[in-house]
Amino acid sequence: MDSADVVGPDRAGRPAEPRRRRRGWVPVVALLVLAPWAAECSWGGFAVSDYPVVILFLGPLYGGAAVLIREVARRTGGGWPAMVLLAGAFGVIQAALVDQALFNPGFLDDTEYADLAQTSTATLVPAFGFSAEQAITYIGNHVLLSICAPIVLVETALRPPYRKRPWLGRPGLLGIGALYLLGSLMIFSDQEDGRKGFMLAPAQAGLAIAVIVVLVGAAMLPRWRRVRRPHAGHVPHPLLFGLLVLAVHLSLWFVPGWPGVAARVLAAGSVVALVWIWSRRSGWTQRHVVTGWSAGLVAAAAGAGLAPAYVPTSALMALVSDVTVVVVALVLVVGAYRLAGADDGEML
Repeated sequence: MDSADVVGPDRAGRPAEPRRRRRGWVPVVALLVLAPWAAECSWGGFAVSDYPVVILFLGPLYGGAAVLIREVARRTGGGWPAMVLLAGAFGVIQAALVDQALFNPGFLDDTEYADLAQTSTATLVPAFGFSAEQAITYIGNHVLLSICAPIVLVETALRPPYRKRPWLGRPGLLGIGALYLLGSLMIFSDQEDGRKGFMLAPAQAGLAIAVIVVLVGAAMLPRWRRVRRPHAGHVPHPLLFGLLVLAVHLSLWFVPGWPGVAARVLAAGSVVALVWIWSRRSGWTQRHVVTGWSAGLVAAAAGAGLAPAYVPTSALMALVSDVTVVVVALVLVVGAYRLAGADDGEML
């Protein structure tokens, strides 16, 4: 800890308190609020009147996971590659082991999304009893909306020197870890809205655990901690880059079945390859990071009017909720873009 992170003794003569420790809880609380909103509300899943309940009950789950993933990635120096891989591991944990939506054929039966469950059988993987299309949707949304978009929005609100620093000490990490475990246990034990009495088969559990181990192991690779000097080369304007990623998100809405699975894999691989190249050039800035990750949040908000809520509500409340989602998403994204210094690079 450097001297800039310490406050001198107060008037009562009490010992100095690390300024970082007090400051660190502000972004932690922000993630505990923003992650559940982005995960469950940004795409129109809940009416605006339900937001407080969603944040209160799902904050430990989504927010706790986002904080832990961000802290591990920043403490190990893994940066965004580690965060994305750990977010993928969380997506598998959540969809396969906690609520088990990935393997439960009746998970959506009593919701407004029952038709989607029927159409997803077109991409069924019989050996393990899951839909490839649902796997990409569930895990991809967790990576994007539950973890990475909230992290980048909160980090960007901090001054550049503090964006990549850890926020919590060991006691804080243990507390957040316990909070996440309690949140996961609450969903796992909920027989109505959680697993709904379903329990995955041993082969399914083995597949999920194997994928989780691979993703976590990849996130811990030493290669992510190598310091690379930026080099010259063309980088698109941040807004152009964000529009490109947004166009990819929106275009994939209209490609169902196995062609859609192939298109999503190809699109994700192409975007990752481009980011891998551009992020190593001197023109890559925090604004590119903001627009790239925020594009998915904007796409989700744009589709809120097309998505039915989990709990049916009045036409007026539905309209208010859809407008609220769009306004909140735009305020968050525009605010983050303005706060992101154009000269603040974010190397992978």
